[in-house]
Amino acid sequence: MTLYPSPLGPIAITARHGHLVSIWFDPSDVPVTRAEDQPVVDRARAQLDAYFAGERTTFDLPLAPNGTAFQSKVWAALQQIPLGRTCSYGALAKAVGQPSASRAVGAANGQNRIGIVIPCHRVISADGSLTGYAAGVERKKWLLDHEAKVITTR
Repeated sequence: MTLYPSPLGPIAITARHGHLVSIWFDPSDVPVTRAEDQPVVDRARAQLDAYFAGERTTFDLPLAPNGTAFQSKVWAALQQIPLGRTCSYGALAKAVGQPSASRAVGAANGQNRIGIVIPCHRVISADGSLTGYAAGVERKKWLLDHEAKVITTR
């Protein structure tokens, strides 16, 4: 594990077999990174630096999220939500072919451990309110505000 000093507090970054498995705000909840996986962690740090500086709007990193087939489908759909945009839980459920599964989508979001890169913070309630972010709604708001500023300055 490598701790990354983000504007939102320390983020633990871990990799396994050359792929990122965690970019998360709770360092006690992540596995250890072996030395041979450090290059991908270093790439993640550099891309996060550029993201927080407003210079990067997408990520190009090898990912290995650990989840069920449904969670993987949700996480893949999350990566299709562009920076500066949001999507409701219901719309995301429709996008993964299960329109009545908005609660299951919310649960899958809560299990995403590759935060920011798999942007679960871009999912909001149907009424536009910020709900449900495992790292805290205040971080979700900060990330969405940051991305809105990046879009308006481009």
